Amino acid sequence: MQSLMTPGHKSVPVEILEAEIRRVCGSFDLEPMRRTGVVNGDVTTRRIGPFDTAIVALDASEVARNSRSIKQDPGEYFFLLMQDAGQCRVEQGDQVAELSPGDMFLVDSVKPSTFLYRGERSNQVSLHIPREEMLHRFGNACTGGLSISRDDPLWIAMRAVIAKMLLEEGAQAQLGEAFLCLMGAYLHSARVNGAAAETLLSRALAMIDRHRADPTFGPRELATRLNVSERMLQRHFRPLGETPGHRLLSRRLELAHARLSGRKDQPAEGVTAVAFDCGFNDLSYFYREFRKKYGATPGSVARCH
Repeated sequence: MQSLMTPGHKSVPVEILEAEIRRVCGSFDLEPMRRTGVVNGDVTTRRIGPFDTAIVALDASEVARNSRSIKQDPGEYFFLLMQDAGQCRVEQGDQVAELSPGDMFLVDSVKPSTFLYRGERSNQVSLHIPREEMLHRFGNACTGGLSISRDDPLWIAMRAVIAKMLLEEGAQAQLGEAFLCLMGAYLHSARVNGAAAETLLSRALAMIDRHRADPTFGPRELATRLNVSERMLQRHFRPLGETPGHRLLSRRLELAHARLSGRKDQPAEGVTAVAFDCGFNDLSYFYREFRKKYGATPGSVARCH
């Protein structure tokens, strides 16, 4: 992908480059890759349309903005970070993105953030969009960090407008407004898709609870009933930190544990019967996973209660 800018890398003391980053972007801490006191990089500024823009080149380990820095320097911007060359891992809250050339990430200046470069040479273009303007236009949809997917046609349109602003200074005001309109369309789309994803996940969790005792019910059947692919289903489960299969196994084990424990007025049931009644058709697998989850065998749980 063709670069938007070509900043230079030059050897400078770490504290000098850190001071330049703080002057242009706000309070960030620079961690070099090597303990030489020197880092290769540069920070320049340019006006692109209605936006102040930072062009940052460096080969550091990481650059971070923590809660203490935010208190000292609240920040009045959102940074639209465009990876122009090299790689960068962005972490803000629960949002994590591995940026390659062409990727974009909307950074919220009032939330802690970390940019990991791992010592590789990286060039980035950062549009500074006034925070008050963004909140007035788009509300909270733009807060907390947002990865802008290059699979979305709006990504192509936003990048094209930015490239055009770099070339045509006379039309920059109109192009700046066009860019914000495209950003609004992307945020609206992300909000709608996020709501749809939440609805699908809620349906999936309810369906697992309803059919967990059925041994023929698995991730493939779940995806079929929800009319999505298994891969898409896994993506919706990713925020939970588990797969549909792990969730189904966990709910079956919880059901079996409750049955083996029994109620005070009802004796515990036999282990084999409980295993089959709770959706397991392999006893050795049931014993192994039960012990892994509860640190005890099914039989000991039944005897204990």
